[in-house]
Amino acid sequence: MFLQTGDITAIIEKGRHISYNEVHQRVNAIASLYPKNSNGKAAIYSENRSGWVYSFYSAWYNEYTVVPIDFMATPHEVAYLLNDCTPEVVFCSKQMLEALNEALKEVHYTPKLIIIDDVENLPVPNEKVALSINPSMDKTALIIYTSGTTGSPKGVMLSFQNLMVNISAVTHEIEILVPSDTALVLLPLHHIFPLMGSMIASCYLGARMAFSPSMASEDIIRTMQDYKVSTIIGVPRLYSAIRRGIMDKINKSLIARGLYRLAAKVNSYSFSRIVFATVHKKFGGSIRYLVSGGAALDPVVARDFQVLGFKILEGFGMTEAAPMITFTRPHKIVVGSAGAPVDCCKVDFVDGEIIVKGPNVMQGYYNRPEETAEVLKDGWLYTGDLGYLDKNNYIHITGRKKEIIVLSNGKNINPAILEAEIEEMSPLVKEIGIFQKGDQLSAIVVPNTSVLKELATTNVEETIRWEVIDRYNKETASYKKIISFTVYNGELPRTRLGKIQRFKLAELASERKDTEEEIPEVKIKEYLWIKDFLEKEKMVKVRPTDHLEMDLGLDSLDKVSLQMFLATTFGLKMETNEILGFGTVIKLSEHIREKKKTMKITQINWSEILREKTKFKMPSTWITGSIFIKTLKLFFSVYFRLRSSGQENIPEGPCIIAPNHQSYLDGVFVSAFLKHSQIRKTFFYAKAKHVNNKFLKFIANKNNIIVVDIDQDLKESIQKMGEALKTNNNIMIFPEGTRTKTGELGDFKKTFAILSCELNIPIVPVSLKGAFEALPRGSRFPKPFTKVEVDFLPPIYPEGHTYDTLAQQVQTQIELFQR
Repeated sequence: MFLQTGDITAIIEKGRHISYNEVHQRVNAIASLYPKNSNGKAAIYSENRSGWVYSFYSAWYNEYTVVPIDFMATPHEVAYLLNDCTPEVVFCSKQMLEALNEALKEVHYTPKLIIIDDVENLPVPNEKVALSINPSMDKTALIIYTSGTTGSPKGVMLSFQNLMVNISAVTHEIEILVPSDTALVLLPLHHIFPLMGSMIASCYLGARMAFSPSMASEDIIRTMQDYKVSTIIGVPRLYSAIRRGIMDKINKSLIARGLYRLAAKVNSYSFSRIVFATVHKKFGGSIRYLVSGGAALDPVVARDFQVLGFKILEGFGMTEAAPMITFTRPHKIVVGSAGAPVDCCKVDFVDGEIIVKGPNVMQGYYNRPEETAEVLKDGWLYTGDLGYLDKNNYIHITGRKKEIIVLSNGKNINPAILEAEIEEMSPLVKEIGIFQKGDQLSAIVVPNTSVLKELATTNVEETIRWEVIDRYNKETASYKKIISFTVYNGELPRTRLGKIQRFKLAELASERKDTEEEIPEVKIKEYLWIKDFLEKEKMVKVRPTDHLEMDLGLDSLDKVSLQMFLATTFGLKMETNEILGFGTVIKLSEHIREKKKTMKITQINWSEILREKTKFKMPSTWITGSIFIKTLKLFFSVYFRLRSSGQENIPEGPCIIAPNHQSYLDGVFVSAFLKHSQIRKTFFYAKAKHVNNKFLKFIANKNNIIVVDIDQDLKESIQKMGEALKTNNNIMIFPEGTRTKTGELGDFKKTFAILSCELNIPIVPVSLKGAFEALPRGSRFPKPFTKVEVDFLPPIYPEGHTYDTLAQQVQTQIELFQR
């Protein structure tokens, strides 16, 4: 009944086709290894493989209840599960054997251990074996442990009747799976969704199962193409990743974008499959359905797959319902809905919570009568999910009851909605988890490192603060604002099917501040030297697993200093992007240990760098620049009430003019009060990304503007500015490196201090006040009649200063003047 027979293919694994007859033979051989008692329990602790299938059906054949174990569980978690349900037999792969042996140290009994690798290919007799697996429908078929998003592991007892309801729904009620199908086995089989959808239903029908060697995209695509996969059982994160890859390519092509828009208007699967035939061919060309479950599917993802000609069927369920409660019928796909209820399943609502009754509902939690009573009341399963049925009886999920954050002011917040908004709003965010901290919202943000690198971001935390959190807070209600956040270089804790385990977020955020003592020190000499350099450079404690950008916050100067340190100390010339590509301090150190050409500590010599000959040609000085600035001064004097003092503090010789940075007009505000002769000998720098066409490059080259790429080549940028100073000119540098976001002074970078110290050039601090109020970040037009003050302070000479002390004195002088 549950396992078909015949010479038809049952399993495709690593190019080998295994028939149902062979499956029966191997199940029979393994079944003979069991202890001689029925009604026992058999656990399976293994990655996906054909031996998983044999072990599973050998248990059912011997009338054992199967207990699948998450192969990614920790030894402590495995021990808890074994002690809780005490399976007499434990199937384990060699890959998981070390973890199991560790777990068994905590287990209070000794189960019979069967190594899957040893029995997977046992010799089998030539004669055919047809095993009968026809259990009583009320017998417990599975105990599946689920901690879900709440953290309390519970064994969900599912009967054969529970399973049959689900099988019938997709094979008889609606033929989503048919005997000619090939289902992709991708998700781990210990979870009820892929276990039912990929394996149990396939074996019941006599369909094929194609095992992907891994979750790598190359393996998945090759499996689909080689074996003509027709059904994929996947989770929203899988489909989101696939969709992102497809849409990125479409968006890069004008023709493809046009075809996509046309397909969206035509709204025909047949038309879309023709238009996007190459996409379907990439998937093997045989896909009938993409089945999505485990978490809510983003409607944008569903809609894009629909336009591309794929039928994506979303369902709603839980382990306690084996798992289906509702599913989408192929002839009636509603984007944003998880379909209509299974025919024999009743759905109702209590205070917005979805409750379910029917033969698909579990028997209860193993050895947990109190927890069972909490969710099973008068035969109704209280799902903990919130939602509603529309007029067509299609369900819409709006959130999790236990995840709803209730503030003291009575406001209810669904964090999943906010997370989706932020992830959609900013490509800087790979994922975000929101949780309650006191009476406010807090978040853990996992940044999208590839996007940050494209933008040459030097301070990840500040970028996330202003470009993501601040931007979101400005556009949302006050009670929904995120008050604090943590940048996390890792993955958020999730269930195996992708739901955020929200109860772990606060602890994770706290651990980020307390992990120093938990990370053992590394004794590799190369690491110790690099660590010592970074600690002196950044004035922070460095740990082996610290990320060079996210944890240590290396700015442009830090990156160049590290680049030069590696070159002079280890004889390795590396580009900054190559260095950053290693991510953590320890990974970089291991590379250095392997590739180093020498090993001697030397100091970075900026004086030598500034003496190096360069091919840089100074920009021209047209009189138009001076005339333009003076014309703007006349206008700004009225529009802004522009005022100045201290011009006499500008020395006759070369100097560095160092204003604080409040608006994009600051350069003009300061230049407006220079004499014509001073304007013509004062050079400005502009970032290369802002001077990105021939016209702007021409204007820059004729008006004292030095184009630099500080993020990609700071060394060359400093040499260019040094060349201007060495030829008796002035340079205007904004020491903060970027405009203020709050109106307050930011930390001064020491690039300008290096130039001053090495070339013995004085610095003229300039206090700018009012420019932020006149033109704050995000505003399009300046506010008229705002008072803007430009004050040139007495010059500071570099004698007796280090780079750091000089930069600090300039910052302090401006701060004191502005009080």
